[in-house]
Amino acid sequence: MKNSIRLALIFTLMSSTAFAATQETAATDEAEVKQEKLADMSDPLAVFGQVGMGATNRGLNLKFGQIYDTGDADSKGMKVLEVRGFYGETLGYDEGASIDNSLDSIRLRDVEVNTKNGRGTQLEYNLNFDSNAVLGEQSGSIAYSFIQALPKMGPVNLFPLAGAGVSFGNNACGDDITIASADCADMSHGFSVQGAYTLLGMYSKIEITDKLWLNYNPVYLSALAGSVNYKNHAYGINNDALLTHEFAVNYRISKRLNVRYFANWNENLSFSEGDHRIEFNYQL
Repeated sequence: MKNSIRLALIFTLMSSTAFAATQETAATDEAEVKQEKLADMSDPLAVFGQVGMGATNRGLNLKFGQIYDTGDADSKGMKVLEVRGFYGETLGYDEGASIDNSLDSIRLRDVEVNTKNGRGTQLEYNLNFDSNAVLGEQSGSIAYSFIQALPKMGPVNLFPLAGAGVSFGNNACGDDITIASADCADMSHGFSVQGAYTLLGMYSKIEITDKLWLNYNPVYLSALAGSVNYKNHAYGINNDALLTHEFAVNYRISKRLNVRYFANWNENLSFSEGDHRIEFNYQL
C-alpha cells in the first residue's frame, strides 16, 4: 500500500515537473516568436509600428507609424506621420525670428519595401507653416522616390535613392512678380503648384557595435521646371539646387527602444546653424 502511495506521488511529481517544463518551453518559444517579429530599427528600410518624441532647437516633435497590408506577400508597408516644431518659443533654444509655439511642419510618409530584393518606394507629403520667400505664406511638397539596399560591405550599408516631386505654395510669387521687385506675401491667389524638382541621394549606416550605429544621409535637390521665380530661387536667392546633409548617432536601449541624435544642415546653412534634435523611438 505504501509503495503504491509512493509511486502515485512520484508520478504526480513527474507529471507536474513535465507540465511545468512544457509551460516554460512554450513561454520561451512564444517569447522567441515575438522577438523574431521585431524589426531591426537600425535598418533604413525596416517596416514597423512605432511612436516617437523628439526635443529640438525649434521645439518638440511627435511621430506615429503604423504598418499595413500591401496585398503582396513579398512586401511590407507603413505610414509614418510626424508633427514638428511646436512649443518652439517656450521650449526651443533657436533665436530665429520665425520661432513660435505653433507647428512648424507636418510630414507624412507612405513606405513600401520588397523583402526579397531590398527595394523600397516612398511617397512623401510635406506641409510647412512658416513663410517662404518664393513659395509664400505656407508651402509644401509631394515627392515619390525609390531606394535600393546594396550588399553590406563590412560594417557599412548603403541605400542610394532617386525621385522627383512638386512644390506648391500659398500666395506664392509667380512669373509676373520677382522677389527683387515686390513682396510676394502681398499676393492673394491661394495655393498653387510652383514647380517640379528632382532628388538624388543616399542613406548610409555604419555599425560601430550591435547597439551603436551612425547614419549619414546626403540628398541633392534640383529645380526641374516651374515658374520663373521657382526655377531661379527654389532653394534660396539665386539657388536652383541644394545639397542637404543629415547626420545621426543612434543607440539601441532595447530591441524596442532607441535614442537618436540628428543634425540637419546644407551647403548654405552651417552645421551649427542647422536643426538639431534628440529623439526617442519605441517599436510597437
